[in-house]
Amino acid sequence: MAKSKRFLALARVSSREQEREGFSLDVQEKGLEAGAERRDGKIVKLFRIAETASKKDERKTFKELLAYAKKNAAELDGILFYKIDRACRNLPDYVELEKLESEYNLPFISITQPTESSPAGRMQRRMLANMAAFFTEQQSVDVREGQAQRVKTGLFVGTAPYGYLNVRIEGRGLVDVSPENGPKIQRVFHLYAYENHTLDSLIGKLAAEGIFYLPSMPRWNRSTLGTILSDRSYIGEVWYQGNWYPGTHKPLVDRVTFDRVQVLLGEKTYKSHNMTYAGELITCAHCGRAITGETITKKATGKEYIYYRCVKYKSAGHPSVRLTEKTLDKQILALFAKIKLPDDIRDWFRRTLMAWCHDHQAEARTKVEELQRQLTSLRNQQDRLLNLRLVDEIDESTFASKNTELRDRIATCKLQVDAADRGQDEQAELALKVFELSQSLADKWLIADCSVKRQILQMVCLNLKLEGATLVPTMRKPFDVLIEGLSQNYSRGDRI
Repeated sequence: MAKSKRFLALARVSSREQEREGFSLDVQEKGLEAGAERRDGKIVKLFRIAETASKKDERKTFKELLAYAKKNAAELDGILFYKIDRACRNLPDYVELEKLESEYNLPFISITQPTESSPAGRMQRRMLANMAAFFTEQQSVDVREGQAQRVKTGLFVGTAPYGYLNVRIEGRGLVDVSPENGPKIQRVFHLYAYENHTLDSLIGKLAAEGIFYLPSMPRWNRSTLGTILSDRSYIGEVWYQGNWYPGTHKPLVDRVTFDRVQVLLGEKTYKSHNMTYAGELITCAHCGRAITGETITKKATGKEYIYYRCVKYKSAGHPSVRLTEKTLDKQILALFAKIKLPDDIRDWFRRTLMAWCHDHQAEARTKVEELQRQLTSLRNQQDRLLNLRLVDEIDESTFASKNTELRDRIATCKLQVDAADRGQDEQAELALKVFELSQSLADKWLIADCSVKRQILQMVCLNLKLEGATLVPTMRKPFDVLIEGLSQNYSRGDRI
């Protein structure tokens, strides 16, 4: 009785080919089994490459097939493929299969496209393999061109970022704001930009507010929040091949908030959310290091006390000073008491503030004119850049990179113009509000939580140093004038 032949087989399919041609893995496997039976044999090992396989996994499977074939060549009678273009997707891979035939005597057998083992048959196979490689390469080019065109129309190439939804409208793949996750993104940016949070404290705040990331993963993590807070998609842009392009989707975050977040991320402001004076708010006058906070529980009573000290206070020669929060609070309240003016001086001070604002309005107008000139220059540069791209004097990547840079500069310039314009109209009102605030700081301090207290200190003080057990502030304007008292040294007639 003749010995049954033994074959190796490969079934390969991609989603597009399966949809277009119907060559599913099941169809190929049945065809390969029938082809082995017609040749009086059976398949001893079948390799499968599914449409879901990544390039890495596909390559791994193909290498495993080559290794198995070389190791077991003496026991095999050939390698079966459903079609020649199922065997390989590029010419280098086809060459490897031909080597198996010429060097290991393993015939290349196509079930539906049989060819002879002759020069003419091999030429026919090579032509078909060449055509398969061409279609693969052309498909890659078509995909890249389609993606580039999609980006040019302001659309995401793949899945929209968290906070948005991919939708189909009249056959087009578009992007809409997720009614569930869009507001979460807006809340994340607001909390980080304006409520003095770190990434760690932001995680706790979101959990406390019942804002969950995903049903399967309710808790946010630092890396996810860091990625979200740095993503320009939320100001209406699209990422593609290393550059940002203008998008057509609705921005979830305004540019002012986004820019503020980038500054805070860049400065790595890790500030304590439950200790008023920790988180690098105060520096040590002796060594320049940060003052940190620690919670100590008294064993006798079980009560917790917060102490503040320099991170190097145990070092040799360093003052061993450790202060309670109550002690620092007393010093801050004493500072606010110095700022508060007698009742008979307040009206005079308001008038001098108005006069001071009038002088600065002229400076603001000059600044606006200069900013408008810069803005016009940047827009002209943007037009010239576009003209260079239209005549192909610069490539797409360079254009995208330079255009993003100009867009950022224009946005910054516009914000400065808006701020300066607003300053002309609102400066007097703002100055009066600051003055009224300065006169009620102590009252606000007594009812504020730690995050509000930190905001007050950052608004009033340029910096804070701890000299021994004494808190020494450097005051911001105009609080520096108030704390020194309205003496003749600060007056020019009826002006400060």
